[in-house]
Amino acid sequence: MNVLFVLEHYYPFIGGAEVLFRHICEGLAAKGNNVTVLTTLLPDTDKYQTLNNVKIIRIRTPQASRYWFTFLAIPLAIRLAAQADIIHTTTYNGAFPAWLAARLRGKKCLITVLEIIGKHWKGMAGMGTIKSGLHQFLERIIVGLPFDIYCAISNYTAECIKQSGVKNAVINIVYPGIDYQLFDPARANGSEVRSKLGIRDEFIYMYYGRPGISKGVEYLVEAVPLISQKIKNSKLVMVLAHEPSDGYQSIQKAISSSKIHDNVILVDPVQRNQLPSYIAAADCVVVPSLSEGFGFSAAEACAMERPIVASDVASLPEVVSGKYMLVEAKSPQAIALGVEAVYNNKTKLTEKKLFKWPDCVQAYEKIYARLTGMKEGDTK
Repeated sequence: MNVLFVLEHYYPFIGGAEVLFRHICEGLAAKGNNVTVLTTLLPDTDKYQTLNNVKIIRIRTPQASRYWFTFLAIPLAIRLAAQADIIHTTTYNGAFPAWLAARLRGKKCLITVLEIIGKHWKGMAGMGTIKSGLHQFLERIIVGLPFDIYCAISNYTAECIKQSGVKNAVINIVYPGIDYQLFDPARANGSEVRSKLGIRDEFIYMYYGRPGISKGVEYLVEAVPLISQKIKNSKLVMVLAHEPSDGYQSIQKAISSSKIHDNVILVDPVQRNQLPSYIAAADCVVVPSLSEGFGFSAAEACAMERPIVASDVASLPEVVSGKYMLVEAKSPQAIALGVEAVYNNKTKLTEKKLFKWPDCVQAYEKIYARLTGMKEGDTK
């Protein structure tokens, strides 16, 4: 089967969506499918590349902007769609060129909906009335395009699709997977990371990921003085992506201005194969998100058997397992109480939940077969 993916970002861009689609694309290619990805040209990447049997075509946009990708991808998406059996896209900026190309070429098109923020755009840090209203409006337009199938990455996201007012939507729930071979606590070396960071007996609570507007990182930073009062030998380790740059600069400024720099260790992004050891070095992982379609960092930390403090919002309650505390979102005080509960070993405890990549890839193959009328696994 010839599958065309139209995605605003793809590996090596750092993010949960990019992890998801790299596994889907490479999983499909490993099973003999012809997979092409149309995406944005990033700095230090090639315009044409084949990676693990996935053909990647990258489009140059001003300042590698994903917003320009919406328009500049249209001509090539239409051309590539001619050879595709099916077209697969996701929210947000790849959705329109994928849908348009599919309609013009008479091909089926499905969208994986990562999350729908909806009315909650107004509560995002740094989002004024006009900007939040514009994002909410554009989100409604994108999700409202008549795709053949909507794939939600959690039950929560599926409910958001229903509530968004999409008429006659066919919704499938396909959970992403976790690489349990990579995120294996028995193979990680947390003590080596602690030594590298100069940490001995301190209680470490950790955040890793992007400083995006929906990630709630600013509330975690505000919680540091409160945590330090209760847990004297504690430090926050932040493995923080540099993009979006305004979010990263804002967090840097908040750490400096609040004089908590002695209680925070800011770490540049690490290679993905090193990430499990950083998680293993932590006594607790904090996921302070305001919205999550799935919550990769929460699921990965659970795979590493680390206690979790996560916001009680969106998909996080259906993803977390093991030792965890769910706390109120947007509340530094609640985050501090959650971390303190972990420190005092007063967490909830449930059976470990498993999310497997082979199940995810097979689910999409079945959807492709149903849409195209081709047999599952047919690579011709």
